[in-house]
Amino acid sequence: MTLKSNPFANYIKERFKHVRVQYKILGLVAGVVLLLSSMIVWQMGDILTNNLRDQLDKREVSIGSDVAARATNELLINNAYSVYELLQNTLKNNEDVLYIFIVDPQGNVLAHTFGEAFPKELLKANAVGGTDKYHLTVFRTEVGVVRDVAVPILDGKLGVARIGMDENGLQKAVLLMTWNLLLIALFVSALGIIAAVLLTRVLTRPIRELVSLTQRVTQGELDVQGIVHSQDEIGVLTEAFNHMTTSLSLNHREHENLMVELREKEEMRLQLLEKVMTAQEEERKRISRELHDGTSQALTSLMVGLKVLESEASFCEVGDRLQEMRQTVAQTLEEVHHLARELRPSILDDMGLVPALERYIREYETKFGAEIDFHVIGFQQHRVSPAIEVALYRIVQEALTNVAKYAQASMVSILLDWREGWVSAIIEDNGQGFDFNQKLTQPGRGLGLFGMQERAALLGGTFKIESQKQIGTTVFIKIPDKGNLFSGITPSEV
Repeated sequence: MTLKSNPFANYIKERFKHVRVQYKILGLVAGVVLLLSSMIVWQMGDILTNNLRDQLDKREVSIGSDVAARATNELLINNAYSVYELLQNTLKNNEDVLYIFIVDPQGNVLAHTFGEAFPKELLKANAVGGTDKYHLTVFRTEVGVVRDVAVPILDGKLGVARIGMDENGLQKAVLLMTWNLLLIALFVSALGIIAAVLLTRVLTRPIRELVSLTQRVTQGELDVQGIVHSQDEIGVLTEAFNHMTTSLSLNHREHENLMVELREKEEMRLQLLEKVMTAQEEERKRISRELHDGTSQALTSLMVGLKVLESEASFCEVGDRLQEMRQTVAQTLEEVHHLARELRPSILDDMGLVPALERYIREYETKFGAEIDFHVIGFQQHRVSPAIEVALYRIVQEALTNVAKYAQASMVSILLDWREGWVSAIIEDNGQGFDFNQKLTQPGRGLGLFGMQERAALLGGTFKIESQKQIGTTVFIKIPDKGNLFSGITPSEV
């Protein structure tokens, strides 16, 4: 079996072969410079973002603690208007504060800065424990990322002050810093590219001269000699080229003498080849006449005879037999098509593992009359690699085949689960069960189970089987899926 090469990779490889050395060196230098610059920009942006977030959190906690402290006396005397003015002044003096509100120990809002409509879902978004000085939560809203801090007032006896700040100012600062770093990186990259251009011109000049001399050699100028500019590798190559052209000049004169002899011999060879080809054509004509006059007419006569036997009324039995033969051929053809689908179902490549298993399970239920409970978790927005799809499909296929042959089960359950970079499959039946260790020691038995285990092991997975007689069998497969991971956005707590 031969492995098919990737046409796109072959195309890229062929194109790369035709790229000039100057451009290869230039591309390498430019790529390294751009890669290092990008890494520096990314690292500096990440550090700056973390530092600014820390500063923002400290400032938010400070504002929350100040509001809690200043609102304590006003809450003790039930001065709601003063509390409201306090919140409004704080909001006015801090541009990045989105909202401020105070809730009592029972969860009732005492004052807020939202105007008339207060979003009640904010009440459950953050809460502070009994011994905590504050609690900070980060969540995403339609206005962006919000960092919400909850600060207890008088140890929570008078309620909790909640402050919400956005990251717009932080993001602007990071963006500005990133652009500055990008400009510096582009400037450094430009300097590196200019230096690479000058360097490649110096290095490739002797190579270009050798290329020009080589082209003259291909046109028949065998006496050309190159100029040795230095004693480095390129200079050694130039000297080798000069020796080569000298040798070629000598060999060319010998070649001219040999060509005269070869022309004479070529004329004799052509005459002989003409006689051989004439004899071959005569033999082909003879074989063609025999095929047409003998074999073709015999097959035509056989076809006519079979048709007459089928349509002749006095030969009913012969016609029935021919009809049965046709049905047998049609049935065999259908079985061949079915076998081809089992060997490599096209739906597995086109639509993935889950649709392929669903169709196979439907065919299995129709053929064997067993009831299969098939559940899938985590594959709605995810498709594993083709190697894992083929392995799991073959493992489930082998497991169901064993159930049909040996288990005599009335119910089969299949669970296919993907989560956190792992693909798991569980196949369970209520059949007769068996002794796993004893079956593997029997000659010629357990090859299917061993094949299932090998498929999982080749992909770095695990295979486990549990079986008890008269109770049933359960197969566990777990294979790592290292690519195509996806994650959802959930609130994170600091």
